[in-house]
Amino acid sequence: MPDSPAETTDGATAGGASNAKADARGPVTPAWEAPAGASTAMTWAPEGHEPVSLTATADWTVLRREESPSAEVFAVSYLATDAAPDRPVTFVCNGGPGASSAYLHVGAIGPRRVVLPDDGSTARMPVRLVDNDASWIAETDLVFIDPVGTGFSRPIPPKQNAGTDAPSYWSYDRDLAAMREFISRWLSRHKRWSAPVFLAGESYGGYRVGRLAWSLPTDEGVGLAGAVLISPALEITPLTFTDYATDPYVDTVPTMAAGAFHHGLSRAPEATDGVDAVRGAAAAFATTDYAMFLLRGAAVPATERAAVLSRLADLIGLDPTVVEHLHGRVGIDRWARELLRDRGEVTGLYDVTQTVVDPFPDRVSFEGGEHTLAGSTAAFTMAINHLLRAEIGVETDRQYAVLSEEVNTKWATDDGHHALQTPPGSADDLRRGLTLNPHLQALIVHGRHDLVTPLDSSRRIVDLMRLAPETGDRVRVHAYDGGHMFYTLSDSRAAFTADVREFFAACLPEG
Repeated sequence: MPDSPAETTDGATAGGASNAKADARGPVTPAWEAPAGASTAMTWAPEGHEPVSLTATADWTVLRREESPSAEVFAVSYLATDAAPDRPVTFVCNGGPGASSAYLHVGAIGPRRVVLPDDGSTARMPVRLVDNDASWIAETDLVFIDPVGTGFSRPIPPKQNAGTDAPSYWSYDRDLAAMREFISRWLSRHKRWSAPVFLAGESYGGYRVGRLAWSLPTDEGVGLAGAVLISPALEITPLTFTDYATDPYVDTVPTMAAGAFHHGLSRAPEATDGVDAVRGAAAAFATTDYAMFLLRGAAVPATERAAVLSRLADLIGLDPTVVEHLHGRVGIDRWARELLRDRGEVTGLYDVTQTVVDPFPDRVSFEGGEHTLAGSTAAFTMAINHLLRAEIGVETDRQYAVLSEEVNTKWATDDGHHALQTPPGSADDLRRGLTLNPHLQALIVHGRHDLVTPLDSSRRIVDLMRLAPETGDRVRVHAYDGGHMFYTLSDSRAAFTADVREFFAACLPEG
């Protein structure tokens, strides 16, 4: 809920909108006052790095719909003091849908980082913040965006919205429209239209980045220098497991095989050569014999069926009777529950190397929650609240929603999109964006132990994008140890930042 309605003005917009229904903003009118923000001077000075003097500003931007204020988007901007107007600026978001930017903000990219155990386990409370030696701030200004309904961002209720219906921002196109509007307003307010613009997003945020690679320049006229997609969900449909799907089963076998190897349960002969050999063998099997098996179903001859199921069981570490019972269609939830059942443990989905004791081992389904995400929620919640309230000085009674279940459960299809149509993907828009802008480059990164948005899904989709050689050369796919949030591991975080620095240098003109 907004703190108080009052008369004010807001920054001017720039650019048009090709999707009138999704982005019909209309002229800016004085109609709403967002809560007061806060600003403070900071110095980023981790050991071994040249200090950077910064101004950190946390405030709200009012979005409008048909001339009426419709939402308040909260963001934190870190701007290098006295920097040139052409210093790069990177807009950062997380995913969900329903996730705030806290994970990338205090976990990977921002000037301040929450200290977490380097083995990926749950942190002991209370947590503390330190200067982040892997921050991108040395290369670029940073803007962390909390989509509507997450963080401190809120929709403006209809009764306080000039009598109009409040638009739902919880759908594919409206969410993207809000991101575009915010970025355009920010560039205008800070007079940064001459700056190289980068986008970075994690998970569903990576999906956002892929789609914005096309719509941000075409609808707002914001040219992009580079796009970083972190553990992205490039396409939505291939992540859905059903008895009739093929893609999700194929894409997750290499990660399951790596998990089985990590826990000492791989029976694949390649295990003697290490995890990379196991992953490579699993990927080759999954995209050939296993994919054909899934496509043919009951038409597979008995001897061939037995060979495929045996090979699958050996690679992913499960009892062959379980794999047979499931007809070779092993979903991620079932694999995580079955792999360590004899030990009374369950693996994580976001990081298969992490385990938790099964609190209800006698029950058919696992009822302990997804611990690799849930276990980190308190750490990120406490860290981001301390940063915003104690260090930057934001004063508000609003609760900071690190993860909003309401946004996630209410996510809907867009107007004009039939319920039977598949959800729109981001790969086509990324292809269009790369074609539209022959200078745009994309960096796609994953953790090797993530089952939720698996590395091999992105690899396969990029291979299917039919990119011309010169365009394909501008797309890089890198992988690191760890899971969905691989950046919580110090070595992976350092390797990721080194790759990003190299990526930024390649995207920017020399001199």
